[in-house]
Amino acid sequence: MNLVVTILLAVVIFGVIILIHELGHFLTAKAVGVSVPEFSIGMGPELFHITRGETRYTLRALPIGGYVAMEGEDEESQDSRAFCNKKPLQKILVIAAGATMNLILGFAIMLGLVISRPVVSSTQISYFDPAAVSNEKLELGDEIVSINGYKVHTANDLIYAFVDVGAEPVQMTVIRDGEKIELSDVPFDYEEVEDQVIVKLDFKVQGLEKAPLLVLKESWYMTTGVVKEVWTSFGKLITGQFEMNQLSGPVGVTQMIGEVASTRDFSTIFMMAAFITINIGVFNLLPLPALDGGRLLFLVLELLRGKPVAPKYEGYVHAAGLFLLMGLMLVVTFNDIVRLIKG
Repeated sequence: MNLVVTILLAVVIFGVIILIHELGHFLTAKAVGVSVPEFSIGMGPELFHITRGETRYTLRALPIGGYVAMEGEDEESQDSRAFCNKKPLQKILVIAAGATMNLILGFAIMLGLVISRPVVSSTQISYFDPAAVSNEKLELGDEIVSINGYKVHTANDLIYAFVDVGAEPVQMTVIRDGEKIELSDVPFDYEEVEDQVIVKLDFKVQGLEKAPLLVLKESWYMTTGVVKEVWTSFGKLITGQFEMNQLSGPVGVTQMIGEVASTRDFSTIFMMAAFITINIGVFNLLPLPALDGGRLLFLVLELLRGKPVAPKYEGYVHAAGLFLLMGLMLVVTFNDIVRLIKG
């Protein structure tokens, strides 16, 4: 796909996700009575602004972020409407609202995708490939409950569950004739692609007729499935199972958006957008300095202690966290560019 079109599509996707995130903070701040002098989309030089009431709405040149400037957010203030003078639970709501809106957006996209499909997926086996090997243990009609302890609810969950299986047979729990049974050493063929072992799923699952509750259930589990994958990936990164060069930043994600967009499959593009917004939502809730999750950690401490941590000390922690986060982004972006050059 044309590079300009790819970049524009990436800007639109990230722009909407950032707008939704900041809108969550903004609307919740207004709802609890916090004064908001500025609502900005983008960073860097100002392109234009309008002022409505007390708030200046600004569009900036670099589509890489945004912010909601709240009175008393990072310093003490005598204003009764300042963020620092609100109750801890009110402040928690404001800070958590951004990531929550990202997750809601992800669910809304998933819901639209499920509604657009002719059927709702299940985990009940309806067909085996002619060359299948898993039917040595599995049978038609088996409803898969878990794979190596990973619970599955949708066809998407099946894909997630097999990502790290490798070449070894798997342990599966299925419901067969109304009875839950354990199956050990279920075999699957696999192939090696760029030093990764990819399991070949040799069966298909039953599609179910759409009904409102089934559509909502499918959308919910598709959303929570991505959330679980993000948390699992973060855990693997911390424990060394993932290497730094496997992470992708804005450059790598833009490249993936271009690859997906080149298929001209709108459902795949929307699925990519859902993955991105859910990833951003979950990442922002991690209890790390400079992220919303780090700020929530300080607010929970305030709730437990009955008084806030001194703003200057919290500021030092977030400044250090921001420095490390920017360093991480530089490393990830460098790796993205190296991968792009190598093709």
